[in-house]
Parts: sequence; C-alpha cells; structure tokens
Amino acid sequence: MTFLNRRWVVVAFRMALGVMLIYASFDKIANPSEFSGVIANYQLIPFYSSNLLAILLPWLEFFVGACLILGLLVDGAAFLTMGMMVVFIVALSQATVRGLDIECGCFKDASKVGVRRIVEDFVWLGMAYVIWRRVEKPLEIYPKSV
Repeated sequence: MTFLNRRWVVVAFRMALGVMLIYASFDKIANPSEFSGVIANYQLIPFYSSNLLAILLPWLEFFVGACLILGLLVDGAAFLTMGMMVVFIVALSQATVRGLDIECGCFKDASKVGVRRIVEDFVWLGMAYVIWRRVEKPLEIYPKSV
C-alpha cells in the first residue's frame, strides 16, 4: 500500500473523483425530471420516491465532489463517495442480472447498464477507499468531518 499512500496519488484520486462527481451531477441538476425517470427504470424504489432522489442525489454528488477537490471534510466526502458507489454497484448489478435494457443515468452519455459500468464503479470505490485510508493529508483545509 506504499504506492497508494504517496501524497500525489491521493491528490490525483481526490481530483479525479471530485471532477467525475461534479461532471455527473450537472445534467442531473439541470434535468431532474429526466433523471427521475432513469431512477424509476431501475425498479428498486417506489415510483414516488424517485422524484425526491432525483433532486437530492445530484446535489450530494456535486457537494461531495467539491469537497474532494477543495480539500474540505475529505474524510466525510470519501466515506460518502464509498457509500454512493456501493449503492450504484448494487443498482447496476441487479439491473444487469435482471436483464434490464436501460440507461445507467451515470453521465449524460446515455450508456447502458452492464458489467463495464459496474467495473468502473468498483474502480471509483477503490479510489475513494484509498483517500479515506490515507496517511498524509496533503492540500487539505479541514480533512476531518468530525
């Protein structure tokens, strides 16, 4: 784990995750009704809940991404990122296993659910874990969330 504890690796992971989360949030924030439909397509939660989730999740992605980039509350941001990735992996996996032919809703590119997206989310999850378990805290203003 020595390589992954190097300060430049942690900073690079923070920036990559932060940019990805902020980029993923833009279209969802701008079009919550479309994102609500994407959420409903997963058939995991009651239909009426998808509207609330379509409003809250993009803003959570945006603020967590901003915290990772700015070095604010990095521990909490990394922990929330890991939680989001686990939820995304479960949602994508169940949709893939059930054979649902739906858009993943991850980004504006309208890609389908499948193994590729699941693997990508595992990579993001691993990067968030490295950030959360980092030894050094470079370029961070308030690294602790407690």
